[in-house]
Amino acid sequence: MTTDVNARAEQAGDSAPLEWLARAGLVAYGAVHLLIAWLAMQIAWSASSKSADTSGALKTLAGQPLGKTLLWLIAIGMVALALWRASEAIWDYRNRERAERIRLKIISAALAVLYAGLAFSAAATALGGGSSSTQAQKQTTSGVLTWPGGRVIVVIAGLIVIAVGVGLVVKGARKDFAEEIDTSSLSPAARRAVARLGQIGYVAKGVALALVGGLLTYATVSLDRQKQGLDGAMQTILAQPLGKFLLTVVALGFAAFGVFAILQSRYRRM
Repeated sequence: MTTDVNARAEQAGDSAPLEWLARAGLVAYGAVHLLIAWLAMQIAWSASSKSADTSGALKTLAGQPLGKTLLWLIAIGMVALALWRASEAIWDYRNRERAERIRLKIISAALAVLYAGLAFSAAATALGGGSSSTQAQKQTTSGVLTWPGGRVIVVIAGLIVIAVGVGLVVKGARKDFAEEIDTSSLSPAARRAVARLGQIGYVAKGVALALVGGLLTYATVSLDRQKQGLDGAMQTILAQPLGKFLLTVVALGFAAFGVFAILQSRYRRM
């Protein structure tokens, strides 16, 4: 009985409708990163007060014509991506070595949680709720700090975020993402362009995430109430010498990641 249930669940995870929805979700995921890039450019060059994070991007979208409809489409796409990654975490990678299989399953599970969180944020924004990512992180961090050993837990969380960021930088630099896509139908020049987009995008997002983790760890250890979250990382970059130009580079990197995610909707192996 259990085997039959597992087989049916695995079949559902590999279904064509779920794959189509997941590919649509990649388009939505890319669009969110393009919005974040646009907000970062606004912060860099027009003193915008908007948050350059996921919630800021979703709220910006909500204010556009048909914005709420688009938010619900993003939520549905993110749910599909979460289900696809969850199915990978449970049933996929059986032909890999044990250590590699465990690593890939953990990554897929983490991405499933990420996509589920984005789906919730999109739905909450469509319903008129939701707070900025920075505010939500501060509230969560403040709550955890009241637990026994809370500071240690938050520091560990910050170090994990740093590790994820470093992992993305390495993935981009080594072009490890190439095995996830099939661009054999493209010309050599187009394949090189796609690979370059992936490199730039992964490195830029990795640097931003590592900075987010660094800010979280520093704020916890030093008890310095500075900005946290992706928006806080953007503001920190802006405050540096030549900050506008550095933030512009990061924004272009996020734009590259967004375009690459959209291209994945066509060429991703699923």
